[in-house]
Amino acid sequence: MTGEPASELAWRKGRCDGGACVEVAAHGDVVMMRSTADLDSTFKMSFDEWQAFLAGAKEGLFDEL
Repeated sequence: MTGEPASELAWRKGRCDGGACVEVAAHGDVVMMRSTADLDSTFKMSFDEWQAFLAGAKEGLFDEL
């Protein structure tokens, strides 16, 4: 990551049923992801990878995990 620290980004939290939740933030040309259980650990992917991830989730590719 370049520039501002993860704590400075505009994080958006997905629906959550308690416990750890997933948050995402756009940062330059990447999308950052993290768990609310560990705010210091982030995962980054390109916007193309993000779009592929969302398409897979909508198709149910991760339902059995």
